[in-house]
Amino acid sequence: MTRVSKRRRSVQAAVPRRIVAETAAQYGNRSRDGHNTEPRVSIVALERFIEATRDSGYKGTQSAIAELVDNALQAAATKIVVLIEPDANTNDGSLRIEVVDNGSGMDEDVLQQALRFGGSTRFNDRHGLGRYGMGLPNSSLSQARRVDVCTWRPRSGAVSSFLDVDAIAAGTMVAVPAPVRSSRPQLAIDHGFESGTSVVWSRCDRLDHRRPSTIAKKLRSVLGRVFRYFLWNGVTIEVNGEVVQAIDPLFLHKDSLTHDAQMYQAPLEYDLEVPLPDAQGEAVGKVVVTFSELPVERWHALSNDEKHRLGVLKAAGVSVVRADREIDYGWFFMGNKRRENYDDWWRCEIRFPPSLDEVFGITHTKQQLRPTAELLQVLSPDLEATAKALNRRVRQIHERLKIAARVSDSEAAATSSDHLLPGLREFRPSPATQQALASLEKRHPRIAKQVASGDGQLQYALVEGDVGGTRFFRTYRRAGQLVLALNTDHPFYRRCYRVLVERTEPDLVALRQQLDLVLLAATRSEAAVGAAKSRRFLETWSNTIATFLR
Repeated sequence: MTRVSKRRRSVQAAVPRRIVAETAAQYGNRSRDGHNTEPRVSIVALERFIEATRDSGYKGTQSAIAELVDNALQAAATKIVVLIEPDANTNDGSLRIEVVDNGSGMDEDVLQQALRFGGSTRFNDRHGLGRYGMGLPNSSLSQARRVDVCTWRPRSGAVSSFLDVDAIAAGTMVAVPAPVRSSRPQLAIDHGFESGTSVVWSRCDRLDHRRPSTIAKKLRSVLGRVFRYFLWNGVTIEVNGEVVQAIDPLFLHKDSLTHDAQMYQAPLEYDLEVPLPDAQGEAVGKVVVTFSELPVERWHALSNDEKHRLGVLKAAGVSVVRADREIDYGWFFMGNKRRENYDDWWRCEIRFPPSLDEVFGITHTKQQLRPTAELLQVLSPDLEATAKALNRRVRQIHERLKIAARVSDSEAAATSSDHLLPGLREFRPSPATQQALASLEKRHPRIAKQVASGDGQLQYALVEGDVGGTRFFRTYRRAGQLVLALNTDHPFYRRCYRVLVERTEPDLVALRQQLDLVLLAATRSEAAVGAAKSRRFLETWSNTIATFLR
C-alpha cells in the first residue's frame, strides 16, 4: 500500500501544472482558491441512463427474478419465498413482487453498495454466482419503477433503502438514500426468518404477464430448471405458496419432476488451459459434457399435450451450467448440425466452473454465453458428432415404431389365417436363435409382449433389424411365434419396403399390407420346410434381388 501511494504522488508531481489546471477546469476539481468547480459534462447522463439500462440484459421477468435468487443463494439462504400479488397502493391493476430469503443479511454499508450499479463487495469474485454487482438494481428496475430493499440481522435489527426510476430521471435522486431503521417484513416474520433480505418491486410496468397466477406458473418452471442443483442439495424455493420442484432437462435425476431417460455413453471431460486476451494469463478448469436419451418407445404414443407437459416437444438443446446454476439453454456447440424434430428426444448438459467465464463469454446478467473460437474448436467436433449419432438413433427408433404401427394389421391377418395351414413340426430354438431374439426384443419390446398375450395361436411379427449376412430377411422361430426380421442394409428394404412404409395414400397402404403378407408367407414356408433346406435358396434369392435392384 505504501508503494502505491508513493507512486501516485510521483506521477502527479511529474504532470505539468498547466495540465492539472485545465483538467480541473474541464472536469471539476478544486481551483487554486480552494472552491469546488462544477463538472461541465458528467460521465453518465443519469436521467437517460436509468431508462436505457432498463432495456439491457434480461430476457424477461423470470430471468430478472432469478437474479434475486442468485443474491439470496450467495448470502447462504436455504429458503427463498416469492410473492406475486396485486399492488394495494395503486389503482391501475399493477402488480407487486416480493422476494424474501433467510440468508445472512447485510449491514448499512453493504446495503448501499448492493443498490449501486456496479456496487459489490465481491467484485470479480470467482467463488459464487455473481461477479459484477449489477444484479440487484439492474434486474429490479428492468421490471419495476421502484425497488425497496430491507435487510436484517438478529442483533442489529432491520434497515432499508430504495431506488426510484422517476426520481432518478427527474434528477431528484442522485445517490442511494442512506438506510433507515425499519421493521422486518411480514412475509419474513410469517416464515420465521431471523436474518435475511427482502426485495420488493412496486409500480411494475414491464412484467411479461398481468396475472399473478400466470407469472407464478412460468416462474416455478424456470426456477426449477435454473436452480435444480441447489434444490437437490436442500434449498427450498416457494412461489405464491407452492414449492418449486427441480426440473432436470436431461430427465436423469431421480428427484426431478421427470426422470425416465438413460445416460448416453460416459460423460465427456475436458481439462482446459486457454490463454486469455491481452496477456491476462490462462483460464484453467474442467468442462463436463453429459448426454441423455429420452424413452422414445414408451413416450412416442403420448398426446402432444402430454409431451409438452413433460417437456419433450420443441425443447431440444443444451443446458449450460456454471457453478451449479444454469446460464443458458439453447442450440450450442453443435457445429453444422441443424436442429430437427428428432432432436427433441435427446438432451445435453455442459458444466464448467467460474474460472472459465471469459472462455464461455458469460455476461453480467448470467443469461447468455458468447464462447470463444478456441472453446468452439475444442467442444464442437465431439458434440456435433454425438448429436448426429443420437439423431440417427432416434430416427431409427421412430422408423421401427412406424413400421410396428403399420404392420399390426398384416400380423393380425397372418395370425388369424394360420389355422388353415398344416401345422408346424415341434421346434426347439438353438442358443444362437435365443440370443438373436433377446437382441431383437431390446429394440422391439412388443415381440415379448406378443408372446405373453398369445391365445395358443401361432403369432406373427414383422420387424426390422441388423440381421447380418446378405439375406434381405431372416426368420426366427420359437414356441408360439414366428418373427420376420428385415435386413435394413439390404437394397430391398431401402428402395422398396421403407418407401412404402412412409407413404400414407390408401392404395399404397393396401399394397404394403399385401407385401407384408407375402413376406410373412415366406417366413412360414421357411419354417415349414426347415432352415437347412431353404437356406441356400433364400441366400441366392436375396443376392439376386440385391443385384437387380442396384
